[in-house]
Amino acid sequence: MNDPSIQTVFRNSYDSFCKSGRFQSDIQKKAATAILACKTGALGYHISRCSDCGHIRIHNNSCRNRNCPNCRAIDKEIWVDKRRAEVIDAPYFHVVFTLPHELNPLIYCNQKLLYGLLHRCCAQTLLQLSADKKYLGATPGIIQVLHTWDQELGYHVHMHCIISGGGLTTDHKIRKSREKFFLPVHVLRDKFKGKYLALLECLYREGALSFSQSCQELRNSYRWNAFRDSLYQKDWCPYIKKTFNGFGNAIEYLGRYTNKIAIANSRILSITEEETVFSARAKIPGEPRRVIQMANTEFIRRYLMHVLPYGFQKIRYYGFLNNRMKSRNLKLIFRLQKKQRFKRKLEGLSVAQILKAVWNVDVRICPCCGSVTMQNIGRVYAKK
Repeated sequence: MNDPSIQTVFRNSYDSFCKSGRFQSDIQKKAATAILACKTGALGYHISRCSDCGHIRIHNNSCRNRNCPNCRAIDKEIWVDKRRAEVIDAPYFHVVFTLPHELNPLIYCNQKLLYGLLHRCCAQTLLQLSADKKYLGATPGIIQVLHTWDQELGYHVHMHCIISGGGLTTDHKIRKSREKFFLPVHVLRDKFKGKYLALLECLYREGALSFSQSCQELRNSYRWNAFRDSLYQKDWCPYIKKTFNGFGNAIEYLGRYTNKIAIANSRILSITEEETVFSARAKIPGEPRRVIQMANTEFIRRYLMHVLPYGFQKIRYYGFLNNRMKSRNLKLIFRLQKKQRFKRKLEGLSVAQILKAVWNVDVRICPCCGSVTMQNIGRVYAKK
């Protein structure tokens, strides 16, 4: 039995997966290759030496692929640190928009188009309702993160949104909600469902959608109309978390979602040449975690299903956090509130300094003599 890691699953069974003839896109192949090579020396390495005792240490390079479980920790900390300086003095809320599973085959063969549509509809729903004086009457800040998986690595498309309960009015003033979510759930649900299905209908009529074998029948306009009408009948109830306990906790909380992948190494319980065993959250709160057994090739298939298309931005910013106007908006908000709630802590730090600041790991300490004298003396690049 190997160490329980996703890399081990790929090492044991990726060749078998490829020989099975299952289709892989170029970006899925790239992700698999990166996971297999990460921190093995295949991507090159750095050499450090202790100036006191002469001890040599080799540091294998990471792949830096966003689908690799070994490469997300520092990126997450840097992201959280940047967002910390953008938190305003207002309550924050977590909203999750989920698409019905009946849409899965259509979404999977139109990923870039329909993931983008989900981003747009979530943002427009939150911004348009927030602008209404019945609710907030202001433009909030919104951070959205797309996820496509459930606890068993199944295909489950949903959007995590952090929305501020305060924002800028049209006359450049601050308006804040109470410590309770300011948008009625049924209003949020109906607005989002209507918007997504109306825009999906437009894409269908424009001929912009592709149809795989699993949804081929939807090419027929009668079948499409019946399918669309059935989606209108379903309950698209969004999930809303209560107010976060403290402004900064909203960003720390979302930090868990931003650089997350479909499954972390910490959930892998055991791996054999043929099978992976991992843990999953209970379906009913309060019950013990579940244990899932899965063939390695099926694990790899499900894992690669969540590799996003080339260049797709799974994290997007809206409202007063819109990238183009963010700096100007935040300066105005902090001036109106007479304070900036949090400052960045990691700005300008090297990777070694971040490791020390966040995890108290000092890579300068020699493992042989204990002196703080390890120095980088060279780099070996991977062979082309």
